[in-house]
Amino acid sequence: MGKLTVRALRAVLVVVLTGTVFVQALMVWALVSGNDLEDGSLPLTPLRVITVLGIGAAQVTLVCVWRLVTMVRRGTVFSHAAFRYVDVIIGAIVAASLMWFTVTAVNAPGQRDDPGVTLIMGGIGLAILGVALIVLVLRTLLAQAVARDVEAAQLQAELDEVI
Repeated sequence: MGKLTVRALRAVLVVVLTGTVFVQALMVWALVSGNDLEDGSLPLTPLRVITVLGIGAAQVTLVCVWRLVTMVRRGTVFSHAAFRYVDVIIGAIVAASLMWFTVTAVNAPGQRDDPGVTLIMGGIGLAILGVALIVLVLRTLLAQAVARDVEAAQLQAELDEVI
């Protein structure tokens, strides 16, 4: 991974993390201050709480990606230490999908006239779970690469003994 790519990715991560913290702060302020403009038509308070938690899951993912990029730059990404970050990313994606399903359930009573919206939202939740499965497959590939790296190191050590 080149230096330009790492810098560009880190710049994007910083911008997204800053933006999400700003949105979270505004939502928490609206909930705590009592300046909630909820008129009773939608359950805005539960939706805001779920959104704050969902943004938190995204922030956890951003931090883990930052750590993995750091490991890539150092050449240590093919180690057992990388698994904990990948596992946290998978957990955060699954948590985000569960929160999306919760948003779907909270929103469903208001969609009685148009149940297609609820079905589409459910489909989006399944797509988010699909992303978690893709990351799980990538974790398996990482595990295979780490195993091969360990095997190569062992073979190199044996070869060094012979020579």
